[in-house]
Amino acid sequence: MVLAFCGLAVAWGLNYPFVRVGLETTPPLWLAFFRAGVGLLGVALLSLWSSRRVIFVGRERRDALLLGLLNTTLFFGLWFLGASSVPPGETSVIIYTFPLWVSLLSAPLLHRSLGRMEWVSVLAGFLGIVLVTQVWTVLGPGSSPVALLEILGAAVSWALATVLFKRRFTGRTLWRANGYQLLGGTAGLLAAALLLEPGGYGRPGVTLIGVVLYMGLIGTAIAYAIWFELLERFPAATLSNYTFAVPVVALVASAFLFGERLSLVQAGGVALVALGIFLTGRSSVRVPPPE
Repeated sequence: MVLAFCGLAVAWGLNYPFVRVGLETTPPLWLAFFRAGVGLLGVALLSLWSSRRVIFVGRERRDALLLGLLNTTLFFGLWFLGASSVPPGETSVIIYTFPLWVSLLSAPLLHRSLGRMEWVSVLAGFLGIVLVTQVWTVLGPGSSPVALLEILGAAVSWALATVLFKRRFTGRTLWRANGYQLLGGTAGLLAAALLLEPGGYGRPGVTLIGVVLYMGLIGTAIAYAIWFELLERFPAATLSNYTFAVPVVALVASAFLFGERLSLVQAGGVALVALGIFLTGRSSVRVPPPE
């Protein structure tokens, strides 16, 4: 388990600096479309060798396709739009507050009340966001909070899709549903890119190809395969305790590649978010995250 999860954390964590590199030559929505499209192709190829033979009826395919608009179109789209203005490490910390949003959304959508531990985890996590983003400077004169709101919106979209996945799909059907949601999400991203970024996909080159291949094949298709394999062997709550390893990888990689440094206040915020995620994993929520 340890080696598999370490590989997963590295695969997902490196997505964040790779997004920043890709955005240097390609508009955000086109880059998100390329990642989702290559990821979809990778998942399709992996499914040929998979033992997960699940037959979907029409309604299940429809629901999975529609969930892709939340889980891929909005999640990737808002993340990549905001990532052009926010450092990769800080972006990863905000994105990985999604377990906290899962806790809040579980109350109305899964018809369950939050316990005391869950409220503590949510409050700790959101205080951590305030410290990491330093909103007292973002909201100052001449500053724009749009990029941070886009990234936060991506985290909420991912959390909402996770909760809805929990209501609709369970067990082995998650693997097949993941493929269909990628298909629906990729189509949504293509439509958004054509509509909102009509200038095209920028300057293709070796760097862009390498970034897209990594994020699509390793950071999406293979990472998903590892995640679902772990979910079959271990409880989702146990795994969720360690998901904060992903932004740690992103922070370290961003420090080496881009010189990103956190202030003491931001480091304290990271610790609070990590505490919130850990407490969430120890609570009664049992919702497996998709990426």
